[in-house]
Amino acid sequence: MFIKPFSKYNSTTKERYTIYRLCESYRLNGQIRHRNIIGLGKLDELATDDQKKLLGKRIWEMIKHGPGLLLQESGAPALEKLAYHYYEQIKRKQRYDVKGNGAEWETVNLVSMKNSDAREIGAEWLCKQAFDQLGIDDFLQGEKWPEEKISLAATHIISRAVYPASELKTVSFIKENSAISEITGLEKNKLTKDQLYKISHNLYTIKDKLEQHLSRRTNDLFELEDKIILYDLTNTYFEGRMKNSKLAKFGRSKEKRKDAKLVVLAAVINQEGFLKHTNIFEGNMADSKTLETIINSLGKQTSFAQHKPTVVMDAGISTNDNLKMLKEKGYNYVCVTRSNLKEYHADTTSNPVQIKDKRKQPIELMKVRVDNDDHHYLWVKSQTKALKENSMNGLLSQRFEEGIQSINEGINKKGGTKKPSKVFERLGRLKQKYPSVHKYYEIVVQDDGNGTATAIRCEHKKGEDPDKKAGIYFLRTTLDETQESTLWSIYNIIREIESTFRVLKTDLDLRPIYHKTDKASMAHLNLGLLAYWLVSTIRFQLKQKGLAHGWSEIVRIMNTQKCVSTSVENIEHKVITIRQCTEPTKNVKQIYQMLNYKSVPFYRKKSVVPPMDFFKNDSS
Repeated sequence: MFIKPFSKYNSTTKERYTIYRLCESYRLNGQIRHRNIIGLGKLDELATDDQKKLLGKRIWEMIKHGPGLLLQESGAPALEKLAYHYYEQIKRKQRYDVKGNGAEWETVNLVSMKNSDAREIGAEWLCKQAFDQLGIDDFLQGEKWPEEKISLAATHIISRAVYPASELKTVSFIKENSAISEITGLEKNKLTKDQLYKISHNLYTIKDKLEQHLSRRTNDLFELEDKIILYDLTNTYFEGRMKNSKLAKFGRSKEKRKDAKLVVLAAVINQEGFLKHTNIFEGNMADSKTLETIINSLGKQTSFAQHKPTVVMDAGISTNDNLKMLKEKGYNYVCVTRSNLKEYHADTTSNPVQIKDKRKQPIELMKVRVDNDDHHYLWVKSQTKALKENSMNGLLSQRFEEGIQSINEGINKKGGTKKPSKVFERLGRLKQKYPSVHKYYEIVVQDDGNGTATAIRCEHKKGEDPDKKAGIYFLRTTLDETQESTLWSIYNIIREIESTFRVLKTDLDLRPIYHKTDKASMAHLNLGLLAYWLVSTIRFQLKQKGLAHGWSEIVRIMNTQKCVSTSVENIEHKVITIRQCTEPTKNVKQIYQMLNYKSVPFYRKKSVVPPMDFFKNDSS
């Protein structure tokens, strides 16, 4: 235990001064940390630094042995008075956590027993340990961030992971529902939404450096090599007009929100589900135009030194220009062809194989060749995909035929559309609406020879059946893999990035965005991504141990662990108050054990208050 000085500045009086705090050193995950015990003010009563050091020593002796033992070197009555004063404050305010070494017995009045200030602590403590495991606090210290700022950053990131909400609601959550401040050391009573806004902006200013640190940290922690990386995009929409935004644009919304402006989130993750690099693009940016920007900055964010990873992507990104760019930069890739191959032949060096997907449904695989093409292709037929496409084709065909019937009825209706040119115009719009099915129909507009349409004849083309091609797609790659199942497995890893986007949008509430400026919006998205680092770190380790719970379920389980204050009056009419965590349930304990995390953040905090509070008028 020691006394630590802090420089302060009064903007009103222009005065610079020093205050002191009693601090304790402790070790966490092999790292030295400091915990604030109590503020000591300016300590004007003590003239020298040596006296201030003795004050800290004397307080520590009182904590260990009681106030009766007097240090030989303390001497000055002023020092002794101060030491006793702050010793009593520490007891009264429950500022020091002492682990009991033996049994403690009290005769108490059970009728007076009260439980109060019950707060959630399980999910928060889980995330705090992931935060420390990722070394985020060490990184921020390296950026010369003060402890108070780091504490606020940790509180905001963890709160986003546990209770994703607006800054205003987050303040209420921290002050009223959560014990997060007891873990991070934040002074919750002084917390405001403006402080949360500010720390989000501060974190966004170091986004790339922090992202790079986290990428390398997870690789070191879990011995990952980034042999395969997945690239995909999603978008999130705004609730508001965003008139002056350079990023928010109308575009193709994945949530079908044509009325709302968007931004595009591009993400690179490894096969274990950890983010490697992220970027935000304008809402109207085409998916295919984002890849080169990402690839150019990718080397800074990943840890590959002797090799470049294989890039896995979907058809929307895999244009010929992008594939050429990847090849020129030395990247292998696996992707879905943008259109089904029409002319191909079976690879004579391989035989068709059948495997099963996660749902135990059959997948047929066969390597095929395309003349004058140095790529390797894999023919894939999925029964699950076929059933889905058949169902969709049936629905679309039904709606297309209903559209034809509606146009035909208009021809025969009095006052309806009868001019052939107008009929063809309506048919054209219908074909645009159903591009995947209209090509399987033979459509003829009949007329009377006098410029009046009389009927529409619509029949299925002979030999054309969309169901025959259902469930079939082709993988295109530069990898010379002999095993068909290996190629398919590499591509199928892309489902991991779909899971990432699902967690970000659903569990971490990344959309919609309510902020009005680009800067605030970027800070909001970055905070969600930082929270995802905690989530992915926890879930990856649990999956390694066979527990595949979703994040919402993990939070639900962990929220059963609370932090509670229990007060009771003893035989001397003193009020004994104990602050401690509830025992973890079986499921909570299992999660802690799988992660090799501590099950409680502190053992207990105890205070004994006499019938009269002699310090109630103490303003310090």
